[in-house]
Amino acid sequence: MAKRRSSSISSRKQPQQARSADLVAAILDAAVQVLTKEGAQRFTTARVAERAGVSVGSLYQYFPNKASILFRLQSDEWRQTARLLRDILEDAGRPPLDRLRALVHAFIRSECEEAAVRVALNDAAPLYRDAPEAREARASAERVVEVFMREALPKASDADCAIAGDLITTTLSTVGKDFSESPRTRAEIKAYADAMADMFCAYLRSLGKR
Repeated sequence: MAKRRSSSISSRKQPQQARSADLVAAILDAAVQVLTKEGAQRFTTARVAERAGVSVGSLYQYFPNKASILFRLQSDEWRQTARLLRDILEDAGRPPLDRLRALVHAFIRSECEEAAVRVALNDAAPLYRDAPEAREARASAERVVEVFMREALPKASDADCAIAGDLITTTLSTVGKDFSESPRTRAEIKAYADAMADMFCAYLRSLGKR
């Protein structure tokens, strides 16, 4: 079942030439516009093709159905989030708590900047949440956080590190999503991120003193 679902949401083929890459980029850009305006429930390949200015047949050369387009958008978001985690948490030139604070600010800003698309993709999540790529994306993020927690809490037990990592990532994701669902000013985003970072850093300091 999982393999069948994964096949149905995978891109039909990968662009090999610049012209084909431009076409795929136009389709994905149009998909974001349609998703933002119409939401997941009214998202169709016909609307995406029309917005991109291409035929449905051209779209189908690369994406067999609407689920494959949504999955590509979600996959791109997963990769961006994973890159954000790695770039910040693996920066050994900065103290761990400084990295954590930077991650909170970057993540909250990202959630607010892309709130409309993220909400719509979340509505479409049942189409692909059990795909192998989804499980691998979660596992990759968990590995980065696990390594960071061992560095930030060198004297803590594996169990405490695991709990801390899960608590921080779950809170950051859940609360960040809720916060981003309403329009926010830059000052509000900064104040909220500062407060959340203060909370996380205080928690890790308390664990480090045990």
